[in-house]
Amino acid sequence: MSEFIYQGCKTQSLIGGKWINAYSGETIDVEDPATEEIITSIPRCGVEEVNEAVRVARLAFESATWSRMRPIDRGRLLETIARKIEDHADELAMLESIDTGKPLAHAKMLDIPSTIEVFRYMGGWCSKMHGETLPVSFDGREYHAYTRRDPVGVVGTITPWNYPLAIGAWKIASALAAGCTVVMKPAELTSLSTLRLAELCLEAGLPEGVLNVVTGYGHEVGKALALHPGVNKIAFTGSTAVGKQIAEYSLGNMKRVTLELGGKSPSVVFEDADLERVGLGAALAVFFNSGQICFAASRLLVQEKVYDKVVEAVAEVAKSFKLGNGRDADTMLGPLVSRKQQERVLGYCASGVEQGAELVTGGKRHGDKGYFVEPTVFASTNPSMKIVQEEIFGPVVSIMPFKDMDDALKLANDSVYGLAANVWTKDINKAHKMAARLEAGSVWINCHGIIDAAAPFGGFKQSGWGREVSAEGLYAYTETKAVCALLD
Repeated sequence: MSEFIYQGCKTQSLIGGKWINAYSGETIDVEDPATEEIITSIPRCGVEEVNEAVRVARLAFESATWSRMRPIDRGRLLETIARKIEDHADELAMLESIDTGKPLAHAKMLDIPSTIEVFRYMGGWCSKMHGETLPVSFDGREYHAYTRRDPVGVVGTITPWNYPLAIGAWKIASALAAGCTVVMKPAELTSLSTLRLAELCLEAGLPEGVLNVVTGYGHEVGKALALHPGVNKIAFTGSTAVGKQIAEYSLGNMKRVTLELGGKSPSVVFEDADLERVGLGAALAVFFNSGQICFAASRLLVQEKVYDKVVEAVAEVAKSFKLGNGRDADTMLGPLVSRKQQERVLGYCASGVEQGAELVTGGKRHGDKGYFVEPTVFASTNPSMKIVQEEIFGPVVSIMPFKDMDDALKLANDSVYGLAANVWTKDINKAHKMAARLEAGSVWINCHGIIDAAAPFGGFKQSGWGREVSAEGLYAYTETKAVCALLD
């Protein structure tokens, strides 16, 4: 085991304000994907630890120290957490880079600021959630009727390995703002920043038991959370296949479920687009974070007249990206998160060649150490190919030509997924017509991946149920109650 850069980082689970090892004593190794070195280990918890975490979360919820705290005070505490994150921004960014392999500069630029933003945004909502007064026409007598929003209760959150801190914060901040308590299961590959965040929440004054973090494997801890009758809601981000399992498990006690799942997002480039912007923009839309983004635009649809120019431009950008250790200042693309993911992505590259796609650049492992894959561009693809239809979660783009807007829409919507899309054109009328007809939860025009706490995020079709962040995402952590009083 190599010397871990943050020896003081918590590597235990948090239950009821106490840092614990797994009851079994078992651990899971934590690997640096850039070097393949084991840097530390985390507890391999299971059903017993989940049961205890749910028990203390329920006690914290029912004790009124959190769920019935004054809304303005709850909001102030979320702001205090945001300031704590700011104070430890460099440390958290380094943890995120070590754990996931992503470039340190990107973690500083995106992951940490978005984490701070969502705590501030949700903290502001604490004193602004409200119900409505209702006109009642029941029997002619006079009534006073209204609705109120109550916290749903104990929330189980299950987060992915690609943006562990930021996506974890989406769920934690929303649940806490609503007055819920949380049992969180971070991805076993990338738990370190989440554990540090939980520690900072305690330091900020979050009552013990309000936020609990149970590390372990999804088929053990995640499944136990989804099956647990004491959990009122599950908020899951991950693959569509696992999301379907979570939904099935949650049926036992009819848990509320939010699922943010897979994607196969299209970039649509019209012939009137600013091609100088498109080359870099379309490349970043798929290759950023080494393609390990649920809304990565891995299908690039280009109008016939400019098809060859865009293929060449995107390939040139792909070739220019420097791959390397995320802590190196000039690294643009880090490794994939694990050997398993690297092998998966390389398998898709081989499939593209076998099915007749033109490999323009990339398609191979980079270097002999670390889980790197070259940014890969396929041209001459069609909707029958696996690389076009299946989520790869790696730096691979499939480029297809289209004739006109109707043809572009047919290709763009030809997917079981519907998470996001982007449109490149100088014609704003065309852009908004496309946005109206694209089957996607987010549509970006002449840009990609603009994620803000104020904007609801989620997908159509098999990309999930419900929305994260925004007012809509916040209200998903509440139950609406109707109250009616007869006035004598």
